[in-house]
Amino acid sequence: MLNIEKKSEGSNLSFALSGRLDTTTAPDLEKEVKDNIEGVEKLDFDFADLAYISSAGLRVLLSAQKIMNKQGEMVVKNCSDEIKEIFEVTGFSDILTIE
Repeated sequence: MLNIEKKSEGSNLSFALSGRLDTTTAPDLEKEVKDNIEGVEKLDFDFADLAYISSAGLRVLLSAQKIMNKQGEMVVKNCSDEIKEIFEVTGFSDILTIE
């Protein structure tokens, strides 16, 4: 189960995620990002309440980062130690801006 809370202000877009970002829920986030990323200059993901991320979730973040490399910046914030460790092990800590 994944809850996606979207907030859009001008060219800023943020997603607060809670629950699990996995094979079942990643397509939901991917659709939200694709449907709303047009014209966005700052994209934030708030992972304060995210319990788990799988490789499917990482793929969504990677595709969002590729788009944002062309049109602005992307930040992932409030990650748990477990999710930070997943980012480090997979090398995503080198690709993403993590606060």
